[in-house]
Amino acid sequence: MRHIEEVGEEAGYFQPLGARHHAFFRDEGATLVVSFETQEEIRIRRPDGLPLGDAVARAEGWSSLCLIADGPTWYRDPAVYRYFDRLVDDAFFEDFDRVVFHGAGMGGYAACAYSLTAPGAVVVAVSPRATLDPARAGWDGRDRAARRLDFRDRYGYAPDMVEGTGEVFVLHDPAEPLDAMHAALFGAGNVRHLRCRNAGEPLQALLERTGMTAALLRDAGRGTLDLGAAARIWRGRRAAVDYLVHHLALNARHPERARRVLLTAGRQVEARQLRQQLLALRARVQAEARSA
Repeated sequence: MRHIEEVGEEAGYFQPLGARHHAFFRDEGATLVVSFETQEEIRIRRPDGLPLGDAVARAEGWSSLCLIADGPTWYRDPAVYRYFDRLVDDAFFEDFDRVVFHGAGMGGYAACAYSLTAPGAVVVAVSPRATLDPARAGWDGRDRAARRLDFRDRYGYAPDMVEGTGEVFVLHDPAEPLDAMHAALFGAGNVRHLRCRNAGEPLQALLERTGMTAALLRDAGRGTLDLGAAARIWRGRRAAVDYLVHHLALNARHPERARRVLLTAGRQVEARQLRQQLLALRARVQAEARSA
């Protein structure tokens, strides 16, 4: 956090918002990426110790604004509400030609909820929650401690908050029932759903590790993101070895499907891990065929 503070003071600003949030702003170009991340994510997964949204923006010569949370706060803090109120009062977002909001999971919820402050912004939300209010999402037993937070106050119910924005891209894995149920609550006419089936790991992790998150944000910032572009980016998973290994395992009991996956995988990557998995899968399929 000291490193982020030093960069922020030089490039824009870094300021605390209450006890558990900070705002980091880098002032560069006329496109702005607004991301919602946590201290833990930045510390563990960011080699340069800076937010992912800032890395994408910096590579493109864009500005970035990151709301950094200390733990599972869900950004439900009056200090955060007041911060976005000030941005609206100061016409902050009007200084930019294009604004992109991004987050995943908890950050996906916040990206949708606070996008209300920037009419016309594009939102890229990965596995976003609609709310943790037990009255509306009591069927979701995750994050029970966060249910004590107030999701009925301002910027509360995310599906209502995105109705005044531009296009909202909601990415989720339909094989994860709870994530799919939350995604289904985002039903406004400007919402575009991309169903990323059988990611094999948390969708956010796969997208970030394979560079697909950065590609989505670049297209959003350039004004070229649509469902077709998002689908093409998602197809890039086929070049990720561990995704292919997972997909092979899913089809191990279906020899014909497994054979098609093997052919596709062989064209996409050349890696020792994949070759070993292919040999093991072939042996398993042959053994099952003999015993049938």
